[in-house]
Amino acid sequence: MQHLFCKYKFGLAILACSSLFAMNYNILVLGLNTDFFGIVLSALLFVYGSRRTNFKINYLLIVLIFVLEFISYRLHTKSLHFLSLILFLCLIFYSFTNKFSYVAFICILLFSTIFNKFFEHLTSEIKQGLCYIVFLTLKNFMALDRIEGVHFYTNNAKITIDTACMGLSMFKTGLLIGAILLTLEEKKQQKYFGIIPIVIFCFIVIVLNILSNYFRIVTLVILDCTQENTLHHLVGLLCFGMYQVLPMVFIIRYFIPVCATIGSANFKFKKVSMILTFVVVFITSLEMKSPKNNDFLKNINEEYNVQNGIWVNDEVFKIVSPNKLVYIKMPSHNPLICWTGNGYDVIETKEIIVGSEKIWFNIMEKNNMKFQSLWWYECGGKKYTSFIEVMCMKLFYNQPIRLINVTSRL
Repeated sequence: MQHLFCKYKFGLAILACSSLFAMNYNILVLGLNTDFFGIVLSALLFVYGSRRTNFKINYLLIVLIFVLEFISYRLHTKSLHFLSLILFLCLIFYSFTNKFSYVAFICILLFSTIFNKFFEHLTSEIKQGLCYIVFLTLKNFMALDRIEGVHFYTNNAKITIDTACMGLSMFKTGLLIGAILLTLEEKKQQKYFGIIPIVIFCFIVIVLNILSNYFRIVTLVILDCTQENTLHHLVGLLCFGMYQVLPMVFIIRYFIPVCATIGSANFKFKKVSMILTFVVVFITSLEMKSPKNNDFLKNINEEYNVQNGIWVNDEVFKIVSPNKLVYIKMPSHNPLICWTGNGYDVIETKEIIVGSEKIWFNIMEKNNMKFQSLWWYECGGKKYTSFIEVMCMKLFYNQPIRLINVTSRL
């Protein structure tokens, strides 16, 4: 039996992966729709740039898969399960070739939904910080009266910087180009970078991305070009090329790979750990196919008058009253992203204390009307502002978690 397994292990691996992916077809389509080109290019880069390594990376991959699948099973999180499937492919590839690409592995994590969620929670703060630095830079050269969040005021006119000016797309594209440059340099020198040079170069790429966005905002304010048009996008591409791509091409010449190619190591196919990992992924795949239990209205305070509300969809409940609009949602819905997507400009966002609890406070504008939006996560009758904190509570204590968003016109 063991002899047959070793003889046909490659075919069995293909059959197992095919069956697993067929079972998760909807999740794969959902994940690829989020960042198709980024995920595909990262996968191709992983195969092309992989190198032999004596480091037992399979143990790290197995631990990551187990952790992600545990969270996916408990929270019914399809995005984490999708990442587990990609990591399982990396594990299969490493198990048969003893090759691994650390650069491409970073790209795979970069284009995952985990990074998207993390970046979305930081985008507003980064963008407002950049805009304030631009205001300090230009106020001595232009007649800028004041700044409110992402709005510059000059001579009673308003210049608004759009959300894309510190966008996730350019950020990830810059890191992907950096990964390609590192891989091409390795192929050219026939040697490899260590972990420390890779991390340093990634940090440089992030700094260059912030600089390119800074100069983009400066240029747009000077040109008073904040509307979505050809010039607006051209400025973005030129700043991305001048302040990120060109410096990366120049700086990469000073990063010399020094690690020699590692010869064939005494690597054995660990069938027990692979089978166990497959079983864990398979069980989680079955859980992903079951209906999601949306219990975020369970034990909710009577003050919200849920009897007067309506379901927008399975994850959003809306209560309309003459003076305010209340949304009760799954915690994965970030109000800043939802409001921005509906055409609102977020002027200001900060944490405030109401009573003894922290909540988020936002000032928004649309069609020359201003709105106040308060939101927080709620669990066990208490308010929280940290998404990570409430999801950990959901993970370990299985308590209902909801996001409350109360909006009123100023």
